[in-house]
Amino acid sequence: MAINPLLQKIEQEYGQSIWMDNLNRDLIKSGELKTLIETRGLRGLTSNPSIFEKAIVGNAIYDADIEAGIKANKSVDEIYESLVFEDIRNACDHFRAIYDETEGLDGYVSIEVPPNLALESEKTLVEAKRYYKEIDRENVMIKIPGTPEGLQAVEKVIAEGINVNITLLFSVDSYVETAWAYIRGLEARVKAGEDVSKISSVASFFISRIDVKVDEAIDEKLKHTTELQKKAQLEQIKGKVAIANAKIAYQKYKEIIQSDRWQALAAKGANPQRLLWASTSSKNPNYSDVIYVDELIGPETVNTLPPATIEACADHCDVASRIETDVDEAYQLIENLPEFGIDLDQVMAELLDEGIDKFIQPFESLMSSLETKVKKLAPA
Repeated sequence: MAINPLLQKIEQEYGQSIWMDNLNRDLIKSGELKTLIETRGLRGLTSNPSIFEKAIVGNAIYDADIEAGIKANKSVDEIYESLVFEDIRNACDHFRAIYDETEGLDGYVSIEVPPNLALESEKTLVEAKRYYKEIDRENVMIKIPGTPEGLQAVEKVIAEGINVNITLLFSVDSYVETAWAYIRGLEARVKAGEDVSKISSVASFFISRIDVKVDEAIDEKLKHTTELQKKAQLEQIKGKVAIANAKIAYQKYKEIIQSDRWQALAAKGANPQRLLWASTSSKNPNYSDVIYVDELIGPETVNTLPPATIEACADHCDVASRIETDVDEAYQLIENLPEFGIDLDQVMAELLDEGIDKFIQPFESLMSSLETKVKKLAPA
């Protein structure tokens, strides 16, 4: 089966890998994941607690394994992990050929440590190491939130030789801190005489949620603005902040990989930590459904897309490298936000807090629903 030409062009001509943000057992068992890899050119896959909640709750495909866990006297937590780890292993096996062909550039499947550990560095470290060991796949990537505590764990996890996907990055500063945490982890590994050529990492930089938050602030200001010129200026920046923010992050990426510290690691075979564009489905019906694909195509990046956005892109993406277009305008836009009464630092801090909650809530809901199902399936 041939790969969709638009998606193929993004990878082969512009050097961006398309990963999918979705996983469930039906996808694997039905052969759909295999078909998507073959026809949509998927190079990897990401998961999160929200995805697993949708996958497991109310889906009978997991019942036999839940019943087996009950018979084995497993706790609800242990049953949860047995379900999720099995899906992750199978997905890793589907992507293993890509991992081998690309020599570890792509072919990864991400799984997040329990999101309620986002502010606990040592527990995150322990769980990341345990997940990596128990899943037992070279091409698994452990997701760790990019909180200050999470980044402390990231540095140590990298030093242990474990692939890491740092998630919930919103501000450029948080991305830069993430990149240096990766570098420090690699440096520690080099100092210990260990190989760094087999370790991979991505920095998941969230996009659409920024525009949702900023656009809400702009709409609120428009309600209280009577000056026509000011209204026009506010309208002009709607839907543009997230992309500008990402373009600046990419410039920081280029600066970092040109630094002496990175070049020293590259000489020892280290792989760059690529920026991964996350939260790339358009939340505003007034915007193109592929706006966060079209505007962020560029080399040495990853875009992880939900299935609907993959299909939309396969149908009508306008493929061209735009990550380095209008960069000066991007800097100017971000610099001018305070003039419009928008505190981007505050926006980013709120988004991080909300992002943690958006992972914790479905995780807790999933565990509660799973507990209910365990009681229902347990023999009387």
